[in-house]
Amino acid sequence: MLSAITFLLITGSVFFLSLVVLGILGRAFERYKERYVVKNMSDLSDMFLFIEPQQILVLDIAVMVLLAGLGFWVGGPLMLFVGGLLGFFAPSTAIKYYRKRRIKKFNAQLVEALQQMSNAIRAGLTFAQSIEAIAKEAEPPLQQEFGLFVKEVKLGVSIDDGLVNMARRVGSDDLELVATSTNIARSLGGNMSEMFETIAKTIRERFRLEGKIDALTSQGRMQGWIVSMMPLVLGLILNWMRPDLMQPMFQGPKWWFGYMLLVGIALMEALGIFLIQRIVNIDV
Repeated sequence: MLSAITFLLITGSVFFLSLVVLGILGRAFERYKERYVVKNMSDLSDMFLFIEPQQILVLDIAVMVLLAGLGFWVGGPLMLFVGGLLGFFAPSTAIKYYRKRRIKKFNAQLVEALQQMSNAIRAGLTFAQSIEAIAKEAEPPLQQEFGLFVKEVKLGVSIDDGLVNMARRVGSDDLELVATSTNIARSLGGNMSEMFETIAKTIRERFRLEGKIDALTSQGRMQGWIVSMMPLVLGLILNWMRPDLMQPMFQGPKWWFGYMLLVGIALMEALGIFLIQRIVNIDV
């Protein structure tokens, strides 16, 4: 009788604990979909890449499982955890990288577009007509953004609101400057042709300074990567040449100490890389 009651109590405790765990996991999953999936879908739609939320979720899970399996095949349980963690953040990181590269390309195209808009306004075209002419001749992503702006204006959106929407959608500081300057010039009056030419010169000068800073700090970035990767490379070489010196660290009753030591080293190396990149990353 006593054993039956104990069994029922244990079974009930496990059941209710499972409900609590499932509830926590369910809420965590909903927050994951809200914070990562929805945000990634919004970022992709802003870049004219339209993907369903289910497809993004399947892609995230597939990448996480793939990297976790690859990590387990390479280095066992520890690398399984590391691979799964990398796979969890890999899609979001890839989207951020693609968006950053797209903004950089857009800024480079914007310089030439501003000069063409200045010439078009001097030739007698209006601001909207100059943007429409550039949208027909340009290449993506500037063609996509300017083309969508022209369509919004034709559908009744004001030019000021269209510029604000385009600046928010692209995420470019240079386009934000153009949108703000254009709205002020349209409301207060001013020579828009000279304004666009001045902004184009300012952006070109910023590009020149950024290139010079990248050249001066490239050695520091390379040294940071070399110094940070040196312990890992030396550890792999030593494990290949003298495994009898490395394997005891992962064997015996305190095998977990070796894995904790590797995790601590990896965290400190990652922190070192992050700090070095922050030091040499100079905004203009």
